[in-house]
Amino acid sequence: MKSHYELLGVAPDAPAEEIKRAFRREIAKYHPDKVQHLGQEFQDIASVRAAELTRAYKTLTDPGLRAEYDTTVPGAGAPTPPAAPEPVPAAAPAAAQRAQPAEPEPPRAAPQDPPSASQFERERAGARQFVSRAAMARFRAALDAECPGAQPYLVDGFEIGCLPKGAFFSFRLPPRLLARQTAAVTAEAVGQTASLLARVKKDGQRDLCVFLLGEELAPPSALAPAVAELRRRVTGAGGTLFIVPVSTQDWRAHMPADAPDLVRAILARLKP
Repeated sequence: MKSHYELLGVAPDAPAEEIKRAFRREIAKYHPDKVQHLGQEFQDIASVRAAELTRAYKTLTDPGLRAEYDTTVPGAGAPTPPAAPEPVPAAAPAAAQRAQPAEPEPPRAAPQDPPSASQFERERAGARQFVSRAAMARFRAALDAECPGAQPYLVDGFEIGCLPKGAFFSFRLPPRLLARQTAAVTAEAVGQTASLLARVKKDGQRDLCVFLLGEELAPPSALAPAVAELRRRVTGAGGTLFIVPVSTQDWRAHMPADAPDLVRAILARLKP
């Protein structure tokens, strides 16, 4: 388990003002507004982390509580005072005392870089991974709810894929579904998807719907040319290809006008 200092990303001798700044920085990552669009499981995780940060902040900003806590943390608290030099024996003459060499000064410790810089980057990367996994879990839950009993559909480069079951009375099978996550859904990300779709086997009985998920979502005007070029290049997949860009921040999507009803139902489940 991390210590209070590690949770806040500060050194054991950090002053109160630095601890306050670190607390405000860290608690913002787990604010309810930042995770309200995620599943309940991840909201609970964020709530636990926020409680841990609050407890660390209250402890380290109270001098009495901090002193008591430091006794349980190796390396924390006030440094141990140096040992007093051994006295010169009283019987030694003054001349002998003057002749004794002076004690060498202990080497000074090299100044350490503040731990907050690299540690903050690691914590921020961890927070991004947390949000990324939560978004994919929420998308998978929506997919499972709308496609009960679907078969897995594995394609390299895509995190999620399935083959939904067809209705007994329908002559046409529902579309194949694939999902790929990127940091941002941009024209470049759409273009990179073309090489991945080249691995998809042709299936004339099913359309193919590809969800591109990312925290940032470029406007439709910026994505439209790339989507059109992608649909032109990928002609061997069989059926109609639908590209659905989605923001995992608020689950907005650029819905194709002719998107299948299944796609619309999945996106409806994702919206808060």
